[in-house]
Amino acid sequence: NKIVYKHSSNLIKKYNFESFVVGNSNKLAQATAFMVAQSPGEAYNPLFLYGSSGLGKTHLMHAVGNYIEETTNKKVLYITSQQFIEDFSKISRDSDYVEYFKSKYRSIDVLIIDDIQFLANKAKTQEEFFHTFNVLHDEKKQIIISSDRSPNDLKLLEERLKTRFCWGLTVDIFPPDFDLRKN
Repeated sequence: NKIVYKHSSNLIKKYNFESFVVGNSNKLAQATAFMVAQSPGEAYNPLFLYGSSGLGKTHLMHAVGNYIEETTNKKVLYITSQQFIEDFSKISRDSDYVEYFKSKYRSIDVLIIDDIQFLANKAKTQEEFFHTFNVLHDEKKQIIISSDRSPNDLKLLEERLKTRFCWGLTVDIFPPDFDLRKN
């Protein structure tokens, strides 16, 4: 009963660079995200975006993924950390799921994972993410991560993960100024 993974990027097409409103609070994040989209796996790997909820992290991550899908033949996967946790938990219930899991997460070119802070207190899931991260990074595959706080402020995440999250570039997205809020 081999379970075969059929690739789906899970990207929301309406989230693209054209529809992202740029202002002083997020222009560094937007410019960096666009550079990553143009050269996945080459610069800023991983790209770690952080900031409060509602500031555009998810929009930017989808924009990167959509751009890469439109301009290359690379396989992109967008997931939330909750989806990663759920997928990983299925391994303990079904040993046939191991190959499916590895195929889903390690045969892609770009991994985009939202809300990494939810891996806190999940030791086995963190260990699996650590190994998945290493495989992808070693193969020069792009990793994009978001969180509601900086890697150093993720208190319940393993130190080795926080260290890896800082290997590339961490970018804080700030709340919008008055002019950007008007848009």
